[in-house]
Amino acid sequence: MNKNVVTISPDAGLRDAIEIMHHHSIRHLPVVENGTMLGFVTESNLRQYLLTDMLNDLTTSDVMIINPITVDSNASIDYAAKLIHEYKIGGLPVLEKRKLVGIITITDILGAFIELLGLLEESTRLDVLLNEKHGSIDDVLKLIRDMGSKIISVGVDTQSSRRKVYYIRLEKSEIDPIIEKIEQQGHKVLSMLD
Repeated sequence: MNKNVVTISPDAGLRDAIEIMHHHSIRHLPVVENGTMLGFVTESNLRQYLLTDMLNDLTTSDVMIINPITVDSNASIDYAAKLIHEYKIGGLPVLEKRKLVGIITITDILGAFIELLGLLEESTRLDVLLNEKHGSIDDVLKLIRDMGSKIISVGVDTQSSRRKVYYIRLEKSEIDPIIEKIEQQGHKVLSMLD
């Protein structure tokens, strides 16, 4: 989460909110008074006021989302991602006893996902169709480790009802001998991505 949250007071004008969002390149602005979050102003809920005469007359408290979806600071990133996805929101205020302590955005979730999967590291991804008659994923992972390669992450395609495809991301290494050994064990390497 971003702990340096830009906020606005409830009596600030909508023009101020728009300027702050533009200046900081943000789309979510918690409305805070004395450290307590009162509401949430988003770029999308401000759009309806941009071309009206009311823009000069309204304050953030007039247009804020009063009971926004929030998350506790002790919640897992998985839970936060589920909330963002379920409610189709772009930002999630993080609270501790109604006090705003941060905000999690879609960009933060994507960053955590990229880090978790090791996508920014020099790596190779093997897509392996596991033949369970010839061993388990644990056997394949042990084989890879025994060959001196470090496993960064493992994913599985759960959509297929027949046979599972595992996505194994490895640190950059000599990959051909690993592929050969996996296939000798009766599994199929469908693709290799650098």
